[in-house]
Amino acid sequence: MTIKEVCERYHITPDTLRYYERVGAIPAVGRTEKGIRNYAEQDVGWVENAICMRNAGVPVEMVAEYVRLCRQGDETFSARRDLLRQVRGELQKQIEKCQKELERLEYKIERYEAAVETGKLIWNKSASCGADAPEQES
Repeated sequence: MTIKEVCERYHITPDTLRYYERVGAIPAVGRTEKGIRNYAEQDVGWVENAICMRNAGVPVEMVAEYVRLCRQGDETFSARRDLLRQVRGELQKQIEKCQKELERLEYKIERYEAAVETGKLIWNKSASCGADAPEQES
């Protein structure tokens, strides 16, 4: 598979793909006789892994560390598990933060829906998601 085909499949740029290879987020890809990257199914699997981890907010250095551990063999199972647990913890924190922000937006939408019906915008100061006074609206 060519770099163009891989990029089209995963909606990434060739520069991104080359960068992932350069920093070790994917292992080095085989080349044709003319030196053109030729992505085998195994390479595509590594690309999918890198994209998945990056979409989860994993720093590219950590993706590269995961690849390095995988390539070292079965004796790195516990290290890989620990790395993925760390990733999961960070992702869980992001989800919790997003959930709080979603609750805040839901509260604001509710207040504006009530204002549309009543003609009055009223902020409930006891709301748990940080209600604002109108002049402090964010």
